[in-house]
Amino acid sequence: MSARSAAADLLKEERPPHLVWHPGSGDVVQLVPVTRAALALGLPAGREGRACVQILVVAQSRVPFTGSLLIGVEAIVAWLETWGVARRWPAGPPLPSPQSYHALRSRRDWARGGHFGGSQVPLAERPDPGGIDIRRITGPDTPVAPIPAPRSPIGEPPAASLLLARPRAHDPVRGEPADPAARPAARTAPLPGHQSNPDHPPPQGDPVPVGSPALSN
Repeated sequence: MSARSAAADLLKEERPPHLVWHPGSGDVVQLVPVTRAALALGLPAGREGRACVQILVVAQSRVPFTGSLLIGVEAIVAWLETWGVARRWPAGPPLPSPQSYHALRSRRDWARGGHFGGSQVPLAERPDPGGIDIRRITGPDTPVAPIPAPRSPIGEPPAASLLLARPRAHDPVRGEPADPAARPAARTAPLPGHQSNPDHPPPQGDPVPVGSPALSN
C-alpha cells in the first residue's frame, strides 16, 4: 500500500493523522496542519500539549518497520524538533504486539513529552507500532529506558477472615495493664473552691478523677 492510498482510506474513515509516511519509499503525505489536532488517536490525547503530532507509518505492528529501510526518517525527526519534540522516549521502547495491547500508558510519562508509540498513549487502545528499535528513529545517542512491563490483572482482595486484630497485651503509652479489673481505683475529691455551705450545697454529678489516670491523653 502506498502512502497516498493509506491517506485516502484514513480520510474516508474520518480519522486522519498529521502525516502518513511510507518508510520503504520515503513518501510523506500531510493531511492535517500541525497547528490543529489530528484524529488518529482520539480527541482527548490529540488536543494535549503544545504540539501533538500524529504520524501513521505504512507497516504492520507484527513486523517492526525499523528492521528495513527508513527513507526520510531523519527529515521527519528534524521537523518534529522544530516544534519542540525532544529526541527521547519517556515511556521506553514500545512493547511488541500483542503484548502492546496491555501497555501501561502512563500519563506521567506522557506529560514529559517526546516520542511515543500508539500503544503508549493514554486512552488510546492501539497495538502499534510494535517492538521497534527506537534508536533507528531518533539516533544512536537516544537514551534507552528499560522495556516497560505490561499491566498485570488485578487480583482478588484477601479474605476478611485473614485480617485479625492482634490482642494488645500492654499499652505502651499509658503504661497500664490491659485488664480493666487490674487497674487501681482512681482517687476522687470534691471540686476546689466549693466548701460545705447550707445555702450553697456542693454540685451534684460524677466525681472528678485525680492522679495519673486523669492526666492521660
